[in-house]
Amino acid sequence: MSADKRVSVQAAMEQGFQVNADIRGHQMTIDQPEAARGTDQGPTPLEYFLFSLGGCICTIGRIAAMQKKIDLRSMKVTVEGDYNPAGLLGKPSDDRTGFQSVSVAAEIDADMSDDEKQAFLDEVCERCPLHDNIKLETRVTHHLVEPSCIA
Repeated sequence: MSADKRVSVQAAMEQGFQVNADIRGHQMTIDQPEAARGTDQGPTPLEYFLFSLGGCICTIGRIAAMQKKIDLRSMKVTVEGDYNPAGLLGKPSDDRTGFQSVSVAAEIDADMSDDEKQAFLDEVCERCPLHDNIKLETRVTHHLVEPSCIA
């Protein structure tokens, strides 16, 4: 049987579109740009989502490089996602609400051939939990709790 590890984050809505969290002592803020009636105090949830994927790929890249004794001097990951905002705005759309596609482009600075870099990136993405969650279906549930139950 596999050993499971739980990661938990609590987001709290503040004024306007700001959402704050204290994650292991790191203060995080989500907001909307001023053009979308926010105060631009932080990235949007979609930007954090894409950043999380890029950050996970970089982190797994470092782990894999250390395990394989590869001198990974740097790794830059660009993540882009395309979506139709109609759904999140409550407008009718034939598109799903989330990203229709997500693309990952990586620049790897290491003494490897292009084929070796591609194989390394393939392995890293296969090992990345967030890449897995996006690529494959993940069951997501939601439910209400009494206000006194929220820690």
